Amino acid sequence: HPISLEGRAGCETWSVDFSHDGSWFAWTMGHGIVWVVAWPLRYDKANKVGIAPESHPKDQSLNCGQTVWGLAFGPRPSKNQALKDKAASCDRKSSRLLLATGLENGVIKIWDVATGQLRFDLRGHEGIARELVFTPNGKLTLVSSSRDKTLRIWDLTQKGKKESHVLTGHKDWISCCSISPDCSMIASVGRFDRMVCLWSLRSYTFIKNLKGTNHKTFYLLASCDFTPDGALLATAAFSGSGWWIDLWDPYTAQKLASLVDCCEMYGQNQISSLRFSPDGLYLAIVTEDRALQLWELGKRGMVMQTKEDRASNGLCCNFHPHGGVVATGTRDGHVRFWKVPRSVPSLSHLCRSALRLSVSTQQVEALPIPRRILETCFWTTFAILFELSSID
Repeated sequence: HPISLEGRAGCETWSVDFSHDGSWFAWTMGHGIVWVVAWPLRYDKANKVGIAPESHPKDQSLNCGQTVWGLAFGPRPSKNQALKDKAASCDRKSSRLLLATGLENGVIKIWDVATGQLRFDLRGHEGIARELVFTPNGKLTLVSSSRDKTLRIWDLTQKGKKESHVLTGHKDWISCCSISPDCSMIASVGRFDRMVCLWSLRSYTFIKNLKGTNHKTFYLLASCDFTPDGALLATAAFSGSGWWIDLWDPYTAQKLASLVDCCEMYGQNQISSLRFSPDGLYLAIVTEDRALQLWELGKRGMVMQTKEDRASNGLCCNFHPHGGVVATGTRDGHVRFWKVPRSVPSLSHLCRSALRLSVSTQQVEALPIPRRILETCFWTTFAILFELSSID
């Protein structure tokens, strides 16, 4: 940013994303500007910083004209299709790669990544278009959540000429939304109404509201995400006594576990975002006082934590689709990239992930296999209370 704009409102990096093949990275840099850069970044090893944007001929600067709150690359293939396409050339895939940007006035702009040209606008939201997610099935279907209390499902093949499907039921701002890997469900969390809603992406209807422990103090919901196998849903919340993450079975609405942290003063340690890694081994957490925490669910413990820093101002995070890197966005418009520890998944984790990607909890319970083997197919194995300890 120019010196005159540093630290001022409007500089925030509200959203970051990688393309499904990992060849592009985009972030909201503030003041209506989105940068789209080729990945991997050229790297200055001496200073440990990425080379400035516009250093690559394919890098794009998109002027959206309004503060950008959400963005997403699409279309996104299913997990199996992504593995088949891994050997395909980036140029061929980029030819139909789109970037959706959600603006402060509710308009969603659809951009051509290869050319940097605006394709069309999606209009309908009456408040900030906060979160954008493409369905992971290769289709041009986009789900958006807004501060106007609604979610909308858009068919991008209609180029904004057809009305979107509107999901209503939240009583206040929707902080975040996520799509299950099998494209059967949408999860959404309300900032102030404290609702965790599940919706059918097939019938566009409300399924259920997940209800956890009744908290006596006022709290806000911040983020949500499905595991890559869809068998677990994480929701993040915070209050004056700290923040916590609830882990749910979306099929049974059962709360399986909680990750809990405590702080002394309201607003001093708000949780901003969470994301599961592509292999389902890690959960990334961004809070106001730490740029990043990484939890390995299978080992029930934290494997990485940055130093406590009240100036970290973390807002969002996202993993590279091939793993190994997580990007975090900050309130001052910057992006940081962190190495993720490499871990070999256990055989039980691989089996559970393969099975649960297409089989619900109820269907697993009906399988004619020994009980001890059956238990490895459920996340209830990890249904314990986590207490976060401080690591300096």
